Amino acid sequence: MAAWRPGLFAVLLVFGAASGAAQASGSVASTEAGKVAGVQDGAVAVFRGIPYAAPPTGERRWREPQPVAAWTGERDARRNGLACVQQPGASLEGGGSPGDLGEDCLNLNVWTPSLQGKRPVMVWIHGGALVFGGGAVKLYDGAELARRDVVVVTFNYRLGALGFFAHPALGERSAMNFGLLDQIAALQWVQRNIAAFGGDPAQVTVFGESAGGQSVLALYSSPLGRGLFARGIAQSPYGIPSHTRKKARDAGIAVAHAVGLPGERASLDQLRAVAPEKFFGLSDPATNLAPGFIVGDAALPRTILETFQQKKQHPLPLVIGNNSDEATVAVAFGLEPASLIEKLRAARVLVKPLYPGVEDNDRLGRYLIRDLVFTAFARRIAYLQSQRAPTWRYYFSHVPQAQQGKVAGVPHGGEIAFVFGTGDTCGCLAHPLTAQDRAVARQTADYWLAFARTGDPNHAGAPAWPADSVRRAVAMELASAPTARPDFMKRRLDLLITLLKASGGVLAPR
Repeated sequence: MAAWRPGLFAVLLVFGAASGAAQASGSVASTEAGKVAGVQDGAVAVFRGIPYAAPPTGERRWREPQPVAAWTGERDARRNGLACVQQPGASLEGGGSPGDLGEDCLNLNVWTPSLQGKRPVMVWIHGGALVFGGGAVKLYDGAELARRDVVVVTFNYRLGALGFFAHPALGERSAMNFGLLDQIAALQWVQRNIAAFGGDPAQVTVFGESAGGQSVLALYSSPLGRGLFARGIAQSPYGIPSHTRKKARDAGIAVAHAVGLPGERASLDQLRAVAPEKFFGLSDPATNLAPGFIVGDAALPRTILETFQQKKQHPLPLVIGNNSDEATVAVAFGLEPASLIEKLRAARVLVKPLYPGVEDNDRLGRYLIRDLVFTAFARRIAYLQSQRAPTWRYYFSHVPQAQQGKVAGVPHGGEIAFVFGTGDTCGCLAHPLTAQDRAVARQTADYWLAFARTGDPNHAGAPAWPADSVRRAVAMELASAPTARPDFMKRRLDLLITLLKASGGVLAPR
């Protein structure tokens, strides 16, 4: 895959400033490791930087998450903890600043209306191709959702070579998806502690976008995820191939060379002695595994698609979908629109009629990337999951009114401000929202909240959202007027899925 180029993610997410400053009054909750003191932000109590695992430093680098050491007294939970080490500026260009960086980053944030009660819990997994981002990116402020009577949790997980890594020094059967293991540890923390924040551990919804949406599917696929959540929402997950252990091992050797160590012969002590920031911004494409997971450890024994095809995923309700202009992320995924058309060769004759009037290879390639990588993948997963549990599919197409006619569609990550309700407060949009935009945001959040509460996005007063299934392919178009679309892109997606089955190399990054 191509070397990581963070600037290409400038349109990946909509980013912005904080919502209102927290008031001075505080709240105290008791976790298994000790008490934490947060702040009261209007009707919502906010706790930041709570550790859910021990610092993954020193001998804990490239180990499964370890338990947190208990503390006495009240731990200050009024400020964000460190975000996991990443290329400086990558998240700023692609989603907002995650805050200060450091290896001691396994912490989470909680927004709750009250410390009493048993409310549904929504646990957000941030995107960023598994190499950047953080739970404290201000776009993900959970206050607005929490005001609607749910508990919201965001967290950090290890990224890049510190989070997804294999090397001979670790052994042939070692864990590799340390970042995914962190996600599992965060969910375990939620199970053990969220009742102290007014949450119901039996009603946990995991939701995330891009790499976060892919993480939701990885958690459905992981044997270690069993019992940790009740349902999930996968926003813009992608059909990019995962990596074998051998590929990851080769990348790990290349990483060792790149940081000045003797490649395959580097010892674990030598690797752990390298300053964490040296593992990021490497120029050699051979060191880069983004944006894929690694297949073959306890966290992810087989690929996501294989797991769903073999019906070994968790049989839990799922919402899955994507946006109308996902190709904004194409080059950063190692896919060039025009070159994709060339790779199709003879299949171009079959594909071009699916997009009438589109002759330019670059434009056709953009549509194809959207549909091959995102729309068709969402349909494949929905088809398979619907045989195990209720499944709903969506297509988010609402462009803010001030940009309608000026952009091709909703970019990768463009729905996030609508889900979190931060469009008016984040300072992250090019233009102010209109009343219609706010109505779409409210409708979108209504569906997400209904799903978190009941396992079904349908609720009183909203347009009906039919479930997707083997017998009835239907997607809900989330636009100014939400509309169910039976047989949504059916002919096109059926052909593209057939093409994907016949040629796994079509989506192989360059």
